[in-house]
Amino acid sequence: MRQKGGFVKITGGQFRGQKIRTPGEATHPMGERERLALFNILTGQIEGASVLDAFAGSGILGIEAISRNASKVVFVEKNSVALHGIIDSCLWLGVSEEKVDFYHGTMASFCEKMTHQASDWLKFDVVLADPPYDNFDLSEVECLKNLVLEGGTLVLSHPGEAPVLPGFTLVKTRAYAAARLSFYDKD
Repeated sequence: MRQKGGFVKITGGQFRGQKIRTPGEATHPMGERERLALFNILTGQIEGASVLDAFAGSGILGIEAISRNASKVVFVEKNSVALHGIIDSCLWLGVSEEKVDFYHGTMASFCEKMTHQASDWLKFDVVLADPPYDNFDLSEVECLKNLVLEGGTLVLSHPGEAPVLPGFTLVKTRAYAAARLSFYDKD
């Protein structure tokens, strides 16, 4: 179940049990049960990984990755209030500036900007995508294929059946109430 506004608790790693503020109605963070399941499935893939928190919202997915020793997390969020909330949460937790980067804009604009860069350091081992269900735009999800390293993983939270994503192999889908988490490997 998606939570609205208030606080959300970090489920694991060095910040386990800490709560971060969510910016009211601007975001709908993934529920604690779903996040715990997601990171249990990704055990062994997060430590030392470069991670993209696409459609970051409250930033809880990226912060969970940092808490579990990801080497670098990039947060992409189009809502400026939400993005400032993520920055404040990282500062409050004492996250090193070298471990995080922030992008204000849509996923489509971020994908376009990164596509014009010619370096693998701008690609990610793990991409966590939790787009808004009320405005689910598959084209913004499909653009992520250019941002995942070969052999990397895309985790997509979505309503309904798992979409077919060119360039990815669907490995598994887990259902949690109205939400689904689908895990894709980059071909």
